Amino acid sequence: MPGALNLLKNSKTVLPGVKSVADLAQQCGVRECLQWFTREKQWINERHLELCRIPAPTFREQERAGWFVERFRALGCDASLDRAGNVIAWPGGESAGPCVALTAHLDTVLAPRLPEEIHAKPDGRFYGPGISDNGAGLAALLAIAAAIQASPLMEDCNLPLLLIANVGEEGEGNLSGMRYLCRHSPLASKLQSFIVLDGPNTDHITVQALASRRYEITVSGPGGHSWTDFGTANPIHTLSRLIANFADGRSNGILGSPRTTFNFGTVEGGLSINSIPTSAQAKLDIRSESPQKIDEYVADLTLAAERALEVENAGASSGRAAAKIREIGSRPGGQLPDDAEILAWLRAVDAHFGIRAVIDCASTDANIPLSLGLPAVSIGAGGQGGGAHTPSEWFHPEGRDAGLRRILLALNLLMRGASGAP
Repeated sequence: MPGALNLLKNSKTVLPGVKSVADLAQQCGVRECLQWFTREKQWINERHLELCRIPAPTFREQERAGWFVERFRALGCDASLDRAGNVIAWPGGESAGPCVALTAHLDTVLAPRLPEEIHAKPDGRFYGPGISDNGAGLAALLAIAAAIQASPLMEDCNLPLLLIANVGEEGEGNLSGMRYLCRHSPLASKLQSFIVLDGPNTDHITVQALASRRYEITVSGPGGHSWTDFGTANPIHTLSRLIANFADGRSNGILGSPRTTFNFGTVEGGLSINSIPTSAQAKLDIRSESPQKIDEYVADLTLAAERALEVENAGASSGRAAAKIREIGSRPGGQLPDDAEILAWLRAVDAHFGIRAVIDCASTDANIPLSLGLPAVSIGAGGQGGGAHTPSEWFHPEGRDAGLRRILLALNLLMRGASGAP
């Protein structure tokens, strides 16, 4: 990997007064901000636990969003909610011109039922739903705002910073918060580049948006008594056959190229063990590095439904089953060009810190700006974590300050005049 100095020299934008990342890190305001992250570890940890104790499942992020508005204002930001429910915070006051956006999603797949489910153990680890994804990213937003308040670094920057805690990233949220920001918000034309914080670990840089589509499959029938109405077309039997039809022959799809995956994540239906159900539902997630491959899988889903209905209805003595397939989510794909300046800046910072991050493809909030041709990367916020989307999710703050320093230096390079454009 070329050194930070070479990356800066080879970049299309020359930043006055900055010879290398090491030089930038020693400038007075920047150095003080970097030191703040180490000095205030306890404050960051306390805010992390506090925010995660506020439940924020997808579509119900309002309480946590309100908490963030108050907290950002206490840190000197001009903060408010937009029409989608996103938290918008300007550390240096609202700007009329282009800006650099640092974002993290508010919502979680699982939410704590009681505050004590979010807790720290003697080994230093934090435990609880959403503690890593995306407690780590949200805590980083607050830490950046607090560091800037403690030691302003805006004076030499050409572009202002906008902090965003957005809604609707997980599950059926379908990236609604980021869609609004990039397509419909009054800020849409100002958003010049994005660093998206998602989870903790700093070993990756997501530059390719993984396309996905999600479907709800509903099978209906007349229902009846399990004994007296036996032989009536059964929606659960039909749905089970549909799933088996679709899955047959695709178990090794993950090994192919382009990589493609599918997952039936929920299956529901029926009223009791001795009742023939009137309906059954399943939800399917399809992801691929190729949008064309997703189209093939969707066509196969329709064929699997037709075959399942044909078999079930042919063997039924009464009634018929019917199926409906409804798209409930679609995440567009996109890719950052190899020579994009935002990636050069981040690589330069990683070279300075000795971080060896791999380039990857994933489904994050960065999907939306990347699909629109806007410069964006998704990275971890520092620390270590695991068990995302499970009740045993955990986070360890060791190394968090290094991740925060990485974020701040990359932001500073962008704010000093790097457009991020290829």
